[in-house]
Amino acid sequence: MSTTATQALSVPAAIEARHSIRKYKDQPVPAADLREILRLTSLAPSSANIQPWRFVVVENKALQAQLQAAAFNQAQVGSAPALIVVYADHEDVVATADEVIHPGVPPEGRERSRGMIAGFFAGKTLEQAHAITASQSGIAVGFLVLAAQSLGYSTSVMLGFDPAKVRELLDLPAHVNLPALIALGVADEPGFGTHRHPVDRLARFVS
Repeated sequence: MSTTATQALSVPAAIEARHSIRKYKDQPVPAADLREILRLTSLAPSSANIQPWRFVVVENKALQAQLQAAAFNQAQVGSAPALIVVYADHEDVVATADEVIHPGVPPEGRERSRGMIAGFFAGKTLEQAHAITASQSGIAVGFLVLAAQSLGYSTSVMLGFDPAKVRELLDLPAHVNLPALIALGVADEPGFGTHRHPVDRLARFVS
């Protein structure tokens, strides 16, 4: 349970409460809350359960200042109590495929699953591999911001940054993809109210 909320929000309540926040209170996020947010995030679905997402949680202000410069000087990168760098590693997915195959799968099924996972990326260019992992990791990003909101924390998801510079600053391998940077903390502003298309503008129902 979050130290900032007496009761976790339901999924609908977290969805309706969430706004992009760029100003945060100077208040650390307890390690237990960060771990719980990431645990909930890890429950996101992915094709063949490949779980390509990985996270670097940055709470070092000197490093955040460098990352802010790499993110076109977006202030929340440096000022948020925690910055979560989301990256995806397709090479690690293939190398550790056994770890994501359910233990109840029999040996012949495990072999098929390993082949399917390797086949996702076999013969693909780096750009194609990144497209696969980005689409999967986007689901995890959605889980992360709602998990944070449910525990009383606000977020700002950023796609504008120099991936090569972020990889360099965090000593990440050159092949990994970087779907997003996420600022996280207790909000110090209300943020803009939600303004979205109505359902009838977005959906067509066929029966």
